Amino acid sequence: MALAPSTSDAVRYAGGWLFDRAMAGWDATVAAPDHGGSRPLRILGVRGADLESAVATSFGGPGCLALAVHAGLYASDERVRRMVLEAREGALADVRFWGETWPGDLTEGGGVTRHRLSVAARAFKQQALTASATAVDMIGGIEVFRRGGPPLRRPGAALRTGSLTG
Repeated sequence: MALAPSTSDAVRYAGGWLFDRAMAGWDATVAAPDHGGSRPLRILGVRGADLESAVATSFGGPGCLALAVHAGLYASDERVRRMVLEAREGALADVRFWGETWPGDLTEGGGVTRHRLSVAARAFKQQALTASATAVDMIGGIEVFRRGGPPLRRPGAALRTGSLTG
């Protein structure tokens, strides 16, 4: 699952990764405010979901193996932070972030990870970007994500809400 501020943002920064997961048989989903009838997501073989509904429910459950999150969305939405924490506490194998900013409460222990796009992923991502009216001169062969997450809670500790820095 990818949590994004828009479908075009998910396509631009994680579209190849999502396509490759979908082609590998994963149930790939992008939760964004503008998900409805999203042609770019259909081109990638990815389902669209409403961000509000996705963050209002508990994390995706045992079938959810990966979570990609826009770092700015993580910083601005407590519900997204809660989903990330639930994913990490549930020993989810793959939690990754994309975006220009890096919120202060995310540890950077995991560093940077790169996803090498398949040839098909590059072609389908280009078509999805065109469908979303996102201008990109050239599709690179690699998408870069950052690993990390909020510090894990100790058993019985309450989830802290409020400021990310305090």
